[in-house]
Amino acid sequence: MTELLKQRHRIGPKQDNDFTVRNLTQFMQAAEQSSKVMTILLGAIGSVSLLVGGIGIMNIMLVSVTERTREIGIRMAVGAKTWDIRLQFIIRSTHPLIDRGVAGIIFGVSGSKILSILTGWPTVVSPLSVVLSFGFSGLVGIFFGFYPAYKASNLNPIDALRFE
Repeated sequence: MTELLKQRHRIGPKQDNDFTVRNLTQFMQAAEQSSKVMTILLGAIGSVSLLVGGIGIMNIMLVSVTERTREIGIRMAVGAKTWDIRLQFIIRSTHPLIDRGVAGIIFGVSGSKILSILTGWPTVVSPLSVVLSFGFSGLVGIFFGFYPAYKASNLNPIDALRFE
């Protein structure tokens, strides 16, 4: 094909071609490359939003520790162990994320089904992606909730009871 085009365009042996010849494999590779870039971009956007959300939850939990200092002191004074206090605050930090994870799964699957019906395009929601995203949401809650939980569990009960 290249030789025939060179002959018809009257291109000499030392001249550059004024045309390009491509096959479908090259178009498929370009489409795969753009798909990979979009996947990385969407992953980066999701990561940033989880980071921002996690920092917000950590700040809210730190305020909660400050507001509940007397309650923490009372719990520790009557025998609550360090891990009881930590577990209380870790559960409180993961609870909103798990709720939003369930809502995200419901909206995502529903949106996928609606899109499939409206456009006629078949859509598939991978159970693995649902489980991974839900698990990652819970891990973000645990990770960003650990510092406030640690801070709450290390309060001195006497100082916590005197706190106003």
